[in-house]
Amino acid sequence: MSDTPPVRIYHNQRCSKSRAACQLIAERGVTAEIIDYLATPPSREDLRTLLKMLGMRPSELLRRGEAVFKEIYAGRSLSDEESLDALVAHPILIERPIVVRGDRAVLGRSPERVLELLELLELP
Repeated sequence: MSDTPPVRIYHNQRCSKSRAACQLIAERGVTAEIIDYLATPPSREDLRTLLKMLGMRPSELLRRGEAVFKEIYAGRSLSDEESLDALVAHPILIERPIVVRGDRAVLGRSPERVLELLELLELP
């Protein structure tokens, strides 16, 4: 059994960046746990943990271009707690993909970010 921490990706199949991150991971021969975060949304505490690993504030994880954001939150200055409320209530607002390995996470909006985690893997 390997001591290498597993890779987990918070994924949305409809997102091209998310699909590209999954493909990049697979091309490197890495098996990842894929979490469809729209079907299985992260809890508030899961989001807090992810945000800490990402080094981000909740507002930085909000997808402001989504219709639900424009309808409900546009023009408002949200506190961290209000941003978390929005992310929990509307998981579609979570920026993606989020790739996790051990105690590190990256927002995979560019493949280079995902590679940062994969390069740390010690494959046989």
